[in-house]
Amino acid sequence: MEIHQVHAKQGLQWILSGFYMFRRAPLAWIFVCFTLMLIAISMSLIPLLGKFIFTLVSPVFLAGIMLGCKDMEHGKSLDMTHLFVAFRTNAVPLITIGGIYLIGQILIIGLVMLIGGSQMTDMMLYGKRVDESELMGVMSSFLTSSLIALTLSIPLMMASWFSPLLVVFDNVPPIIAMQKSFFACLRNFIPFQLYGVTLIVLTIISVMPYGAGLIILIPTVFASIYVSYKDIFLNEPIRFKNNQSEADLQKANWGDADQQPEQHEPEAEQETTTTGNKPQDKDPNDR
Repeated sequence: MEIHQVHAKQGLQWILSGFYMFRRAPLAWIFVCFTLMLIAISMSLIPLLGKFIFTLVSPVFLAGIMLGCKDMEHGKSLDMTHLFVAFRTNAVPLITIGGIYLIGQILIIGLVMLIGGSQMTDMMLYGKRVDESELMGVMSSFLTSSLIALTLSIPLMMASWFSPLLVVFDNVPPIIAMQKSFFACLRNFIPFQLYGVTLIVLTIISVMPYGAGLIILIPTVFASIYVSYKDIFLNEPIRFKNNQSEADLQKANWGDADQQPEQHEPEAEQETTTTGNKPQDKDPNDR
């Protein structure tokens, strides 16, 4: 499977197209994301193992939502059952991805605690207070370990970004899927920079009115993952199949002037209806 390199502005287009997918079925998206949030909260209440279990199965939930996006593109509806559909088809490879991601997180946290020392570990785990004379040293260790954690977490996230989609759509083995996902993000690093910065700004704006904007932002992010997958791996726009026409939602590589969207006959008819200009086969003055 070829990895395509797209233009930088596609990072913004992924978000716009993701929002358009949300707008087509807002109530369904909100219900699915709210259900996923309840599952995450319920699992976190399980002592010790709850968060680990959710990390293991989170790629399965993500793959199910991506299958829902594909169904939406083909004219079907999104519903809560999409959250669990991947458990019946690709559970083992998807949980393998979750396990690799979990091991990576544990190793990063262990390295952070090792670099930060026992004092920072006691502060993080037990809330232990330190003297003012020791505070500067602890803060210095905390900043250093935080930078290291961020540096290591980004490649781990890159390897996990597209891997559930590659497994569920293309039957790629989990290890190879994570490798392809990493190199896809690396090859399109500039679009992902614009994508990430835009999401950070939108997140800040969304949390201001008591977090109400997250109701829209979270589904948009999920849908944008599907859009970016099609753009990078398939080099295809998002097309929603309707009864009358096929609507192009996102066009890959805007900068290519020679790549023009295909004109469909139903769209031409709709345009003439909108403008009010009806085609005339014969001049009425000709008798």
